[in-house]
Amino acid sequence: MIDVYGLDAAAGGWRQSAAALAAEVLSPHAAEVDAEARFPAEGMAGLARAGFYGLCLDRRYGGHGQGPATFAAVVEELARQCASTAMIYVMHVTAAKVIEGTATFAGRDGVLHAIAAGEHLTTLAFSEQGSRSQFWAPISKLEADGQDYQTHALKSWVTAAHHADSYVASAQAPGGQSPLDSTLYWLPRTQAGVQPMGRFSGMGLRGNDSAPVAIEGFTVPHDTLLTAHGQGLDCMLQVTLPWFSVGTAAMAHGLCLAAVEATATHLQGAGFAHSGLQLRDLPNLRARLADMSVATEQSRALLGHTLRELAAPDEATPLWVLRTRMAALQTALQVTDLAMKACGGAAFSRHLGIERVFRDARAGWVMAPTVDHLADFLGRALAGLPLL
Repeated sequence: MIDVYGLDAAAGGWRQSAAALAAEVLSPHAAEVDAEARFPAEGMAGLARAGFYGLCLDRRYGGHGQGPATFAAVVEELARQCASTAMIYVMHVTAAKVIEGTATFAGRDGVLHAIAAGEHLTTLAFSEQGSRSQFWAPISKLEADGQDYQTHALKSWVTAAHHADSYVASAQAPGGQSPLDSTLYWLPRTQAGVQPMGRFSGMGLRGNDSAPVAIEGFTVPHDTLLTAHGQGLDCMLQVTLPWFSVGTAAMAHGLCLAAVEATATHLQGAGFAHSGLQLRDLPNLRARLADMSVATEQSRALLGHTLRELAAPDEATPLWVLRTRMAALQTALQVTDLAMKACGGAAFSRHLGIERVFRDARAGWVMAPTVDHLADFLGRALAGLPLL
């Protein structure tokens, strides 16, 4: 059988390892992580021990040199059991790829070796209270202070805010003409002047430890810059957006697969005592299950196409990336909604786990770039307008 994401034997081994870890470590804690809105410590520790932190880093840093296709397959397996763990992992890998690509961060090699060893968790800190979901437009600024820089910022909804060892952060470049003239920099969480604030208690992805981070009077050393001044947006579009989009699309697919599996199991195992019929004997419920499966595989096939585009990119590749994330988020809403309808009161009462994936799927709709942003980006590009 041809793998939908084009995995070879080695990459397929990583998928199998992720599936086993998800079943053995993530699954037993997933309901508790959701109910208590707590960080999935067991799952993240398991990923660190098994080498997944450095999955996509170059082997010269101790990583495993895997690309976006393997990343997508791994995230999909994690999300089938615990989407909060998958979300933290997506942000970690995306931020790690930014760090890997820098030519200006003096501590790059040390951080990357620590990541590959499972000793360092990183994440993104782009969105700000003032610019909300328009993460590409930071309000905070870097102000020159000798060779270094001063900055003040209130970063909003940083995943793994209390648990990440570092953040990949953004600010307007010194003397920048607009928020689009940005610079990325590396920010250690435990540094004085860096303070995660509050606890996350959202509708879905309740264990992803998303919280604001206040940065007050912080000195950004010049050798912790991750891009040249004014090149932050380019890095966001060329590195962050593709990896984040692939990861979150795969996460949506994992939720879809979980919903399809749970619905099929329920239809086969429940029925009517007075008539002897099972739920699977009802054609309307079978039709809903079929619609769920077709929609899921259509979106997975689109991601597979985009992964092939990323392996040999051209000018059309960015549009495929945007289409893929948009389609996956829409599909997750459709499929989990159908699962709730097909399973009725049993899904509503939570004991099937479908209600949790229903809520988790809705987080992607409002996560920057939101579906509305994606639609506008695509429409602008197709109409011959600049993206921003």
